[in-house]
Amino acid sequence: MQTHQLVAHPNFAPGEVKGVTVHLAELADRRLMLRFRVDGGTNLVLPAYRGRGRGEELWKTTCFELFLYQGEGRYREFNFSPSGQWAAYEFAGYRNLIGDFEPRQTPEIKHETGESMFMMTVFLDRRELEGVERAALAAVLEESGGRPSYWALAHEQLKPDFHDPTGFRITIPPASAR
Repeated sequence: MQTHQLVAHPNFAPGEVKGVTVHLAELADRRLMLRFRVDGGTNLVLPAYRGRGRGEELWKTTCFELFLYQGEGRYREFNFSPSGQWAAYEFAGYRNLIGDFEPRQTPEIKHETGESMFMMTVFLDRRELEGVERAALAAVLEESGGRPSYWALAHEQLKPDFHDPTGFRITIPPASAR
């Protein structure tokens, strides 16, 4: 299991949120697990449950993201919402959208809330990692009053940009090495 600490973009400071960590693991049952933990999430705005399935514009409120870089500029983006909805897109290069991406299996999304933390766990078919060289993790967190903060492994631009190739910092070893 790998644990990654996300940092807030300096131009969009969070309110009550203190930190975001992500645990990433390949499970024995052939699934990839991502567990996003938000500490200090007492004022987190959570979208209402909409049922499992594809959604649109999930990033406009609290949403968690995974980017998978395949080489030669190609990558996929996954969005996961506490509403139970997900989205996946395929890109030929930086923000060069090809269209929707159909995952091998429908992502499974679960979440829990505590007094001062929020946790969301996502399960994907681990074959989504086939041919992937690097990954990036991100989160859009909306707090009460419409206050957004943008979290990623690193921020290199004046504005948040989760598609920035410098953000793909997690090395994914070939399947034979995992």
